[in-house]
This record gives sequence, C-alpha cells and structure tokens, in this order.
Amino acid sequence: MEPVLYDKYDKIAQILALGVLSGFSAVAQADASQSTANSPQKWAEKCEPWDEWDKPAPPFKVHGNTYYVGTCGIASILITDDEGHVLLDSGTEAGARVVKRNIEMLNFDIGDVLLLGYSHEHFDHVGGMAYLQELTGGSLVSLKAGAKVMESGASDPTDPQHGMHAPFAPARVDFVHKDGDAMGTGSLLVRSFSAPGHTPGATIWQWESCAEKDGDDDCKTIVYADSMSPVSRDGYKFSDHPEYLAAYRAGIDRLGKLECDILLTPHPSHSQMVKRAATGSFEGGVSCAEYAAQKHRDLDARLAKEMADE
Repeated sequence: MEPVLYDKYDKIAQILALGVLSGFSAVAQADASQSTANSPQKWAEKCEPWDEWDKPAPPFKVHGNTYYVGTCGIASILITDDEGHVLLDSGTEAGARVVKRNIEMLNFDIGDVLLLGYSHEHFDHVGGMAYLQELTGGSLVSLKAGAKVMESGASDPTDPQHGMHAPFAPARVDFVHKDGDAMGTGSLLVRSFSAPGHTPGATIWQWESCAEKDGDDDCKTIVYADSMSPVSRDGYKFSDHPEYLAAYRAGIDRLGKLECDILLTPHPSHSQMVKRAATGSFEGGVSCAEYAAQKHRDLDARLAKEMADE
C-alpha cells in the first residue's frame, strides 16, 4: 500500500500501512545530547502506586529515544526522532499541561510532535488530546472503533463503561489506522494492534528503541499495552456480547505473543512501573506474556461473577 503523507510546517510524517509485514523497516536512534532526562528512580521517589491522575511527575528516559512524560498516575509516552516525534496519550485536560511541561523539560520542541495516538478513548487518557493537538498541530490517528468518540468527546454506547466517564474536548482524527498498521516520522515506526475490551477502540503500540552501549546499538522492543481491564457499568455483562468478548480475548492473546523487551501501561501500576522504575531499568519485571495472562484471569473472574449473579 502506498504511504499516506501528512505535511506539517514543511515536515513530513509518514503513515505506512504495513499490516502484512512482520518486522520493522527502520530503527529510531536516540540523541542523548538533546535531552536532560531524569532517572527513573527520581520518578519513583516522587510517585506512589495508584497515584493521583494529575499529580505532576518528572519526565525520564525509558530507553533510547523513548521517554515517559506523563503524570504520576497516568502515562504519556514520547518517542523522538530528528524528523518529528510521536506522542501516545495526553492524560486528562489538566494532565496534558504536565505533559507539555515535561516535553519542554527534556529540551524537545512541543511543535515537533507530528503524530498523536492513544491507548483507549476515556477522558483520563485522552481528555487533553484536543489541547495537545492544537498546540502541536500534529496528526491524530485512531482505530475506526474509537474515531467517533475522539471527534465527539462522548462515550460510545457499545463501550462497557458507557455513561461512567465525563465527556472530553473533541479532537480531530486525521487518519484511521487498522490492526497491524505501522506509522511514524522519519526513521521512527510504531505499530498498532487492535485490542477491544476495556473500550472498543483500545490499542496496543509496539516499536523498537535503541541506545548506545559499549559502542554498539542496544535495541529493545517496547510495548505500550492498553489497560485491558474488564470494568463496566452496572447491568452490563460481557457474556451477553459474544463477538465483543471474542475480540477481547483475541487482543489479549495478541499481546501475549508480541515481541516485548519492555512493557509500559497507561496506568503505571498495572505493570508495577513504580517498583520497576526504582531499580533504574524497565527490563525484566512484568512481561507482556505475564500481563496478558493476568488479563485473561481477570476476565475469567469477571465472567464467573456474571454467571454466579444470574
């Protein structure tokens, strides 16, 4: 498929549909001279497990060109490239102000963010997306299942949590991507995978990030997985929606099979990020396979409760 190009301030962000390809065609390199990132330990000292969503936190380098720029309670991930950056999740409307400040603290230009994506379409993760889109001029990408929510700010009636969350400022969806698509800026590519369950438009993101180690490239595959929690409004039963349930299971299965050296999650405590950050490295700890296995157990427990309540 031919690449779709977005032109922003004479810079190009490529959106490449590579669903049938198994590997990444480019490797993004980190330029350590551009940033003044704190260590993960500094973040762990400031934040606590299941911390407040809008509590400011210092940004830090995860690995290579990948940075955590979110709050203590809600993640936002910046992936950098000389030709433009990718930003995943905005946090709440207030949290997005923290994200902006953190990007600037790293000495990156907020205007160089060309591509915006998200984990799932609830206000705690995308409530500030419209603000960041206006600020950056970046292109927002979304799965079809989440696009209407992003452009209306109102939850989808098919969302298990419909009616539970506050609306958020609508954002402009510039590109609808599909399961397995890869997209990015310059030499940076991120791949998206559909993972409906927590919301219909929930998305898993995967990319490769490299750092220099002993004169060689130290490359890690990073996965930013959705929450995947089987949470719902009163009266909703996942067992009443077999097609949605099957897609939910398939997304969890997909996550468990992905190449994954470092796992990051929208709610940091879902993957014990505070504990892992305190060690100074995100390698090891909770793996994608372990995270997926836990989500299957959570869903099994939810279905058992639904059956017991009948």
